[in-house]
Amino acid sequence: MNVEWRELFTLTVPPLEMVVRGTVVYLAIFFLLRFTFKRETGATSITNLLVLVLLADAAQNAMAGEYRSVSDGLILVATIVFWSIAMDFAAYYWPWARRLIHPRPLLLYDHGRILHHNLRRELLTVEELEYELRLRGVHSLQEVETVYMEPNGQISVVPKEQANAVDAPERQVP
Repeated sequence: MNVEWRELFTLTVPPLEMVVRGTVVYLAIFFLLRFTFKRETGATSITNLLVLVLLADAAQNAMAGEYRSVSDGLILVATIVFWSIAMDFAAYYWPWARRLIHPRPLLLYDHGRILHHNLRRELLTVEELEYELRLRGVHSLQEVETVYMEPNGQISVVPKEQANAVDAPERQVP
């Protein structure tokens, strides 16, 4: 077994090309996933896992070109890590970027009213919403004040007694 050490570390693709490829693919995948249905990103199903693996493989081909060396791969990895940190930085410091990068929670149920247009937007049925509530120990929509779909795809519930406790003035004990 003969290792070609020089080929292992010699750049085979111009570094700027690797950075541009990594940037374009990272941002394209980010926005593709950002604007897909949130409930899909929050679920951990076999289908979602398969999509992520295939997406990673397809992206690798688009990013890589024909690189062969470790150095080329490290430039690509560094570019992807850079963009991940840059997105978090932008979201932290600029409200307009935060709104773009991190979606707001989506109200699904509000004070006795199911918001069907928001359910439809996420392709979520009333039965699936009720299932999610049962997983959280809520037996009926009448027990809750509001229900949100969080940016990570999870469902959060504000029970009526919790909402009433927040609204009620503090009682002073004599």
